[in-house]
Amino acid sequence: MINQLPVWEKLAKVIIWNQIEELKGKTMLDFGSGTGITADHFAADNQVTAIEPSKDMLDNQVNANCYQQIVGSTEKLKKLPSNSFDYILCHKYVNDREIIVGEFYRLLKPSGKLSIVKHNRNGRVMQMIVLLNNFDEANNLLDGHNSNAQQFGTIDYYDDKDIIEWCDGFTLQETYGLRTFWDLQQNQEIQKDEDWQKKMMDIEMKVSQNPDFQKIAFFHHLIFEKRVNENL
Repeated sequence: MINQLPVWEKLAKVIIWNQIEELKGKTMLDFGSGTGITADHFAADNQVTAIEPSKDMLDNQVNANCYQQIVGSTEKLKKLPSNSFDYILCHKYVNDREIIVGEFYRLLKPSGKLSIVKHNRNGRVMQMIVLLNNFDEANNLLDGHNSNAQQFGTIDYYDDKDIIEWCDGFTLQETYGLRTFWDLQQNQEIQKDEDWQKKMMDIEMKVSQNPDFQKIAFFHHLIFEKRVNENL
């Protein structure tokens, strides 16, 4: 199924999966699971619960490896028992972020991990100027305003460190840049070449932990750990 995705989406998922440690025998939650490609990938070796609000997405659901699918959003999170998951994934744009991050903390087991993929403002400025020649939008972003995307609607940008401010029980373990180069490559034919795809993934992985390149990546992939309460 993943090979049927657009190249940019396929490369993004494979890179994100490689940035996450190898997981086996874990309890996992995929919040904003879409069509379930990531949930299905991890369900091969783990017990996965997926939550997705869009029934349209679920019309094309992938569930070859058998995971639990829940239709809903934040209200469904609140019904799940505390300390249920070893790993939580949130790779889609979501609203109510402060509430959701608090719920993630409640749902994770001690020392559990949280993987978040988020928009990076600097990368969006690059996109506006280099790809779209939209200088007005680029200037609005540089002035600290939000932007709009056809797929996501209003994008309310936030800094990586904001997640710690919303819930100080998390420790940021890893920061990765994502989609640093390939969105700037507009040759659609070369993107179909599997050798090109491998080279692009290799160089994306090579620079993903370099702070200089992280500044201009279109997205950031953040991995947090739930701190153990030493008073317990």
